[in-house]
Amino acid sequence: MEVKKLYLAWQDPTNRSWCPVGILTSSEDGTYRFVYTKGAQTSKNFVPFAGMEDLYYVHESSGLFPLFSNRLLSDSRPEYGKMLKWLNIDVTESKNNLLDMLAMTEGIRATDTFEVFRCPSKNITGQYEVDFFSHGLRHATKRRIERVNSLTKGERLFLALDMQNKYDECAMALRTDDPVEFVGYCPRYLSRDFRKLLEKNKPLEVHVTVERVDAEAPLNLRLLCKLVAPWPDGFQPCSDDNYKPLADYSYQEKPDAEVTTPA
Repeated sequence: MEVKKLYLAWQDPTNRSWCPVGILTSSEDGTYRFVYTKGAQTSKNFVPFAGMEDLYYVHESSGLFPLFSNRLLSDSRPEYGKMLKWLNIDVTESKNNLLDMLAMTEGIRATDTFEVFRCPSKNITGQYEVDFFSHGLRHATKRRIERVNSLTKGERLFLALDMQNKYDECAMALRTDDPVEFVGYCPRYLSRDFRKLLEKNKPLEVHVTVERVDAEAPLNLRLLCKLVAPWPDGFQPCSDDNYKPLADYSYQEKPDAEVTTPA
């Protein structure tokens, strides 16, 4: 049985650090499960979600939990079709790709401090491959936005460490080649992986290219990039203790969990 999995990251309001606090999964039969990870125990500021207060419970539902469904644009909105285009999702498959939509948009809302992301895995050739949107463009100058809009599919981009970034010592910027222009940042939850890939491979073996630019899309969905790199021996993304689940959410043998239906 195919199981899709996303992580939920939370930002601590006191020090602005990000940490994975939960895992959302869905199976082919439409069952959704949510479990907390050890990251939820790392800060006294983290508060479990309403209706899911037990950190050691497997929360199960026949529909997408409101915590996540509220992060998706309603299909009744007139701009819904445009959003699917920006995300490269076929409209006929949208109902089966809710987790893909969450992963691409990162489930970001202006009213809270959560992000949703997918842990990268090997592609069919055994390489590390991940699509992601450039971050931070809403803070970019008009000139940089114009440079983003001028990028073309397949154009090479380059990674630049920003170790003096006061919010994230692992921050990684994106730049063009000639002339050099910074065109945003890599997502926080991927920057540590990218840094390891640069350290364990020859830097030029880590390829970042423009997958798509849509000048009509919101800035957070404007520049879609792709990173492909050799998968180093022993490398495992999303593997530290904070990612480990606090309950067994296996689909092979259903745990004795309460079934809830989103309101």
